[in-house]
Amino acid sequence: MTCRYDAGMRDGFVKVAAASPDLRVADPGYNAGKIVNLIRKAEGLGVKVLVFPELSITGYTCGDLFFQKSLQKDADEALLSIVKDTAASDALIFVGYPYLHKGKLYNTAAVIKGGKVLALIPKKNLPSYGEFYETRWFTPAPDENEDVTLFDTDVVFGSKIIFDSTLPSSLSVGCEICEDLWVPEPPSVRLALNGATLIVNLSASDEIIGKKEYRKNLISSASARLTAGYVYADAADGESTTDMVFTGSNIIAENGTILSSSMFNCDELTVSEIDTDRLVHERQKMNTFTYSDDGYDHITVSFREEETKLTREFPQHPFVPANETERDSRCEDILTLQAYGLKKRLVAAHAAKAVVGLSGGLDSTLALLVTVRSFDLLRRDRKDIIAITMPCFGTTERTRSNAEKLALALGVTFKSVNITKSVLQHFEDIGQSVDDLSVTYENSQARERTQVLMDIANKTGGIVIGTGDLSELALGWATYNGDHMSMYGVNSSIPKTLVRYLVRHSADTMPSDASLVLYDILATPVSPELLPANDGQISQVTEDIVGPYELHDFFLYYMVRYGFSPRKIFRIACDSFHGDYSPSFIKKWLVVFIRRFFQQQFKRSCLPDGPKVGTVTLSPRSDWRMPSDASADVWMKEAEDIVCD
Repeated sequence: MTCRYDAGMRDGFVKVAAASPDLRVADPGYNAGKIVNLIRKAEGLGVKVLVFPELSITGYTCGDLFFQKSLQKDADEALLSIVKDTAASDALIFVGYPYLHKGKLYNTAAVIKGGKVLALIPKKNLPSYGEFYETRWFTPAPDENEDVTLFDTDVVFGSKIIFDSTLPSSLSVGCEICEDLWVPEPPSVRLALNGATLIVNLSASDEIIGKKEYRKNLISSASARLTAGYVYADAADGESTTDMVFTGSNIIAENGTILSSSMFNCDELTVSEIDTDRLVHERQKMNTFTYSDDGYDHITVSFREEETKLTREFPQHPFVPANETERDSRCEDILTLQAYGLKKRLVAAHAAKAVVGLSGGLDSTLALLVTVRSFDLLRRDRKDIIAITMPCFGTTERTRSNAEKLALALGVTFKSVNITKSVLQHFEDIGQSVDDLSVTYENSQARERTQVLMDIANKTGGIVIGTGDLSELALGWATYNGDHMSMYGVNSSIPKTLVRYLVRHSADTMPSDASLVLYDILATPVSPELLPANDGQISQVTEDIVGPYELHDFFLYYMVRYGFSPRKIFRIACDSFHGDYSPSFIKKWLVVFIRRFFQQQFKRSCLPDGPKVGTVTLSPRSDWRMPSDASADVWMKEAEDIVCD
């Protein structure tokens, strides 16, 4: 089964590539052929922005040969041949080229598209230290742009140039060259502040011990600081090895993340997709990112609209690191942040006790684990933690037993308060039939449990620790003024997919008496246990009702964190969950997610306090402000209009 939807460049994905040709030093004609071959290869992949290394037409290591008229003439002819041979290409191409202007040589990027040289961008910062001696041959970029004539055509010459795309409109490309990246004030800063969302760098960075990781960190940091994409094309081992070795260390980054990289990869492409819509969204939210108008020339470029086939991956669980070592470290950090958040609240509230409703499920288990950590930080007796199980119509022996075993293993005070009589009395008071298994039947139990917790907290001078998680808040899967309410919600920024890993991390690192019960809790289906059990087994499985949490967490992350549209979320979800869920299944639960997310905002507008530990939270006091009566029609229509065959 397939789904039809507009998956073209309107989603903001732009395929980019860095290429390191296997060139010959001082042989422009040969190098031009290699460059054209790589352009052809890029065309087949749908690349829209293609970057070659610094001085790739001649080679970076020509030395004093740069002054030779023969080399200069051959470089001109090679550039002209590249322009003519790629006239049908749809890519914006950056090629390294030595340009003679007013008696001086400039190390430039010749920018080519559609059979024309659109601009010549000279290098601003020329290194003349260590193994580099560029000021011997080249002149730094002038302060202002000017018009020059190249191949009988007027061309803009200067470093203050940005290329603005008509589609996607969020793509604007700026260019710097090698050393420009390494200086205290890189040109990319002003380029970004003047609107560039993608920076390309034509480089000839030689390789020495330790430089590989330093270079990668530099590019990652630059893309993060600028909230931009970054494409770095490095000279490869065809360069002279008289004094240096070049490895073609090509890197593509986006907002601090390395999307693709390669080394020793001559005549191949390093490819990925930059999400320019996402970058613009990030900048919109940052009041500290302020745009400037420094007199840059903006050159409009157009691309053919076509589907951008994605090679980059969007992890199924964006809240959870895929690498096991990183995941363990992240889990430990999160548990520590939660514990310190609660520690401060316990001190500020002068709380004699901490009261936790312990159901034997994942969320309340995590809340108890965090509370124990907080008490340990305060060097307080764990017996001042009161874990309360409140069995009723749907409680199974497995969950009740696990709650008691966990409390015993952790050394906290355990109480069991059966709320069946209280709920039945309440049913009688309001005229609710015990056979009517409606929302009133369920919510009456949830609110009774909250009343018990609140009253015991009052009685003991304690505070109620909330157990609800971020995924439940997004879906509104909580009883208003029931489990929705507490005095401090330690799980409020933890999505369900992450809750599971946090509990598993605890199980893996705790003594066996605690870990065994934690493993069984992990194996128990997620359920509020508000409907009668079937032969002692859980009858109400949450994910059968609201859908898989891994899908909802995926939807939540990309909608709230990056402002993705339903169509775009659906597109990447189909890629990420290919083979696990069908497109029609994904669409079904995406529609449910959007509807519930809008309908249930009123529950998020009055959330208890809780610690922010990740980049996505729904607290009305910090990250998410939304009217409770906002219309969902725009989002619902877009999602429902996705057609599945």
